[in-house]
Amino acid sequence: MNIPRTSYPRMVIIGGGFAGVALAKKLSKQEVQVVLLDRNNYHNFQPLLYQVSTGGLEPDSIAYPIRKILKNFPNFYFRLADVEFIDTENNELKTNIGHLKFDYLIVASGSETNYFGNSEIEKHSMAMKTIPQSLDLRSLILENFEDALLTSDLNERNALMNFVIVGGGPTGVELAGALAEIKKGILPKDYPDLDTRMAQINLVQSSDCLLKGMSAEASEKAEEFLEKLGVNVWKNLRVTSYDGRVATTNTDLTFRTETLVWAAGVKGALIKGLDSASFVTRGNRILVNEFNQIKGFENIFAVGDIACMVTDGFPNGFPMMAQPAIQQGEQLGDNLLRLLEEKPMKPFKYSDKGAMATIGRNKAVVDLKKFKFQGVFAWYVWMFVHLFFLIGFRNRMVVFINWVYNYVRFDREARLIIRPYRKKLKEKI
Repeated sequence: MNIPRTSYPRMVIIGGGFAGVALAKKLSKQEVQVVLLDRNNYHNFQPLLYQVSTGGLEPDSIAYPIRKILKNFPNFYFRLADVEFIDTENNELKTNIGHLKFDYLIVASGSETNYFGNSEIEKHSMAMKTIPQSLDLRSLILENFEDALLTSDLNERNALMNFVIVGGGPTGVELAGALAEIKKGILPKDYPDLDTRMAQINLVQSSDCLLKGMSAEASEKAEEFLEKLGVNVWKNLRVTSYDGRVATTNTDLTFRTETLVWAAGVKGALIKGLDSASFVTRGNRILVNEFNQIKGFENIFAVGDIACMVTDGFPNGFPMMAQPAIQQGEQLGDNLLRLLEEKPMKPFKYSDKGAMATIGRNKAVVDLKKFKFQGVFAWYVWMFVHLFFLIGFRNRMVVFINWVYNYVRFDREARLIIRPYRKKLKEKI
């Protein structure tokens, strides 16, 4: 990999997400060599992926080059690589661009879509976990309406304009709200010769409430907002299969749809070599102690979504969200330096700053430690928080200007089919 040899300890970080970047920032001004590996050369702000999928933002406004984040730090090296195997016995990584030795390894590989073993749904549904997936979804949504213009088959046209979103968490709720606003304010202008009133947005949740993990007030208000926007909310319903045309459920209800978005869960993105059943737990997450050390290793750590730190308050690990990842990355940076100085490490303590979700224009729900509120003020808080955590002044300005423009004009300028996406299955219903 052409990483120079040095007398400094080499700390290798796998993953340039929230945890990996926070950790690299903590370490990169210290007397250590930091090597960050990622299959992409950018950091992706995942909470706004749904806005890329629905034409509200272009992908370059929520992505930032990893090299630029850490460009002024000495002893920092980035390599575009896909880690294939971790040789824990020899402290060596095997990647698609070569091998690399490490003194300390930090796994921050994040998470991936969890299909719960359903290969048919995995094959035919759309995910929204990466920028390429979001662009594919954007193209498919727009292509469906183009195809709906061309068909005289009423069943096929309805299927093309019927969207099913599986999963009532923040991702599903936010995507459903965005699609509902597109149906209301944009489709009639773009497709005056198509009866876009026939478009349906269905949100399917397996439990009896949306936004599980947030307060009952947030859940009820989110459902109310969605229903006012015209979203069909289905609770206590599970999608059991989807063949690319028809989604079946655990009841006699079926959906004829060309677009099923799977937002029903995530799991840890495991890497071979660190996939032992002795420390991999529910959701493919790696069990770590209070210092983020992986069981059985003194020099291998895990942070962020991939890490499962069991505590009394969080028996299944911390939520797979940005805040725990950032806090763990920063804390581990301090602990690694303490480790080098032969000082005792400090246990990680999660500071829960709350949760929030937006359901569309002037509609959001916010749960803070002491306050819970919904509506317009919650929407402004949601926007401020997301702008604050975006990396890069340009990105913040571009996103802010886009939001203001979209709000004033009730428009989404990025509804472009840049990279056409065609489903393999094209037989008519």
